[in-house]
Amino acid sequence: MATLLRKIGLIRLHSRDTEDPKHHHHHRSSSSQQGSSLRGRGNQKNSSNKPQPQGPPGGGCSSSSSEGSPGGHKNKKAPEPAKQPPQPARSGVGREKAREVVREPGAGKEAAQRPGPGSGPGCGSGPAALVPAGRQQHCTQVRTRRLMKELQDIARLSDRFISVELVDESLFDWNVKLHQVDKDSVLWQDMKETNTEYILLNLTFPDNFPFSPPFMRVLSPRLENGYVLDGGAICMELLTPRGWSSAYTVEAVMRQFAASLVKGQGRICRKAGKSKKSFSRKEAEATFKSLVKTHEKYGWVTPPVSDG
Repeated sequence: MATLLRKIGLIRLHSRDTEDPKHHHHHRSSSSQQGSSLRGRGNQKNSSNKPQPQGPPGGGCSSSSSEGSPGGHKNKKAPEPAKQPPQPARSGVGREKAREVVREPGAGKEAAQRPGPGSGPGCGSGPAALVPAGRQQHCTQVRTRRLMKELQDIARLSDRFISVELVDESLFDWNVKLHQVDKDSVLWQDMKETNTEYILLNLTFPDNFPFSPPFMRVLSPRLENGYVLDGGAICMELLTPRGWSSAYTVEAVMRQFAASLVKGQGRICRKAGKSKKSFSRKEAEATFKSLVKTHEKYGWVTPPVSDG
């Protein structure tokens, strides 16, 4: 009996030594395979959860992907995120390009409206899109037409108040003869006594005439007072850019000058030596520039025509 029990015990020990390792090895293999399967599915899940590129490079944010609930459904394959249409670029480069595209039409409009070189009041009536050469040609045409009309109007004057001679056949440089002043004035008496038939003046017309005034000065005889200053410069507000109007005609300017001579007690200089000294243009320009600055600071006083 004891011998039988020992044999049974040996058989059990042998079975446990031979079968248990196989059993344990099979159990470990199953566990490792199951772990590998779980890791593979986890990697697949993580790869499916990565955001997919949307739109062009530098595009907008992509929508968040679906995730499994924590603590369960880890073995289930996560659904792929729905595809979305490409989004417009929102990066800094994209915004700059967009702004450039928006600015281009406005920049062209500003370039068309910006005045070109040589533009000025005289060119204001011309088309804004003209190039400088075309604008200059337009200003010359306006000045020429205006001066031709002025010459025709002066030639038709019935009282022969003034007459015009072109200097070197230039339409833009006139010598104007003032034949008459108030016959009750001392200046008229001086003209009779000195056999002076007229007062000679020079008018030069700038490129942007009639939108800017001509430069006018007395040539002869040499006058004193009457708002005639050194060099033959004339102190009249309407001859300055501030007082000038394109509606003024040469005839109207000359009539205003004749009234100013009388109002200012103008006389023909009869002093020995000084009366023979002629006026100079350079001196007249310097004097006129100085008086304009003075009167812009303190104001102007110009006698009306009715006072002449």
